[in-house]
Amino acid sequence: MFIWDFTADLVLGQIIDWLYQQLIAFLGDFFSMMGNMGADMFHMAWVQAIVRFFSYLGWALYGTGLLVAMFEYAIEAQSGRASVRDTALNAIKGFMAVSLFTIVPVELYKLSITLQGTFTSGISNLMGSSGTLKEKSLEALANVGRVGLSPLIGIFCILLMGYAVIKVFFANLKRGGILLIQIAVGSLYMFSVPRGYMDGFVSWSKQVVGLCLTAFLQATILIAGLLVFNQNLLLGLGLMLASSEIPRIAGQFGLDTSTKANFMSTVYAAQSAVNITRTIVKGVAK
Repeated sequence: MFIWDFTADLVLGQIIDWLYQQLIAFLGDFFSMMGNMGADMFHMAWVQAIVRFFSYLGWALYGTGLLVAMFEYAIEAQSGRASVRDTALNAIKGFMAVSLFTIVPVELYKLSITLQGTFTSGISNLMGSSGTLKEKSLEALANVGRVGLSPLIGIFCILLMGYAVIKVFFANLKRGGILLIQIAVGSLYMFSVPRGYMDGFVSWSKQVVGLCLTAFLQATILIAGLLVFNQNLLLGLGLMLASSEIPRIAGQFGLDTSTKANFMSTVYAAQSAVNITRTIVKGVAK
């Protein structure tokens, strides 16, 4: 009877460990697939048409901003404060920005998703190939059984795990759409860049970097939490819940992943472009 109990416990522990490993591998591949789905969205014809439209809008605003910058240079030259070097540098910066603002965000997002898939696959394979990790996992489960884990605590832990996974799931689901919105909003800053006003565009660039960083870190920290959960329940839950806080933490360091922060500045930039263009047209007509 003792031999049967020992054998059953050993076999059951190995089955549970194998199932847990497969769950981690599945979640890593699933989040990588969702990220690739957001990146593949930019290969669709209608998305490419939208991106092309905002690319043309960005070029139009860049040309208008360049024309306004030349007028501002002529006005400042009358008082001796004009700088050919600064005006030329701003024009070059604007040309590079308008040429790349529809390309770099998508490629950077694809790179972050590829790195996330490779990294999570590597750490899940490390769990499967590490015999020491398996021994520690089974020992932790045995200790939990000896202490006596309450069914209520087990249900609570499973609910928290599901909450973290679902929150990361919905964050990945909408990330491709957020990137498309950021590209659309970025076109409105092309009027300000050739005139030397770079603050709005720099803030927009931080948003794109924050989005790509979040796409890489959220799934990675979630998988790491699942790995630790098998050995330490509370620490694993803490890591999984921390994965949903990554956008907020990135926002504290200027890498806000939402489009709300720059909405008012974007509207102001668009209104300035319209008003200045209207003034120039009236002046030329007179």
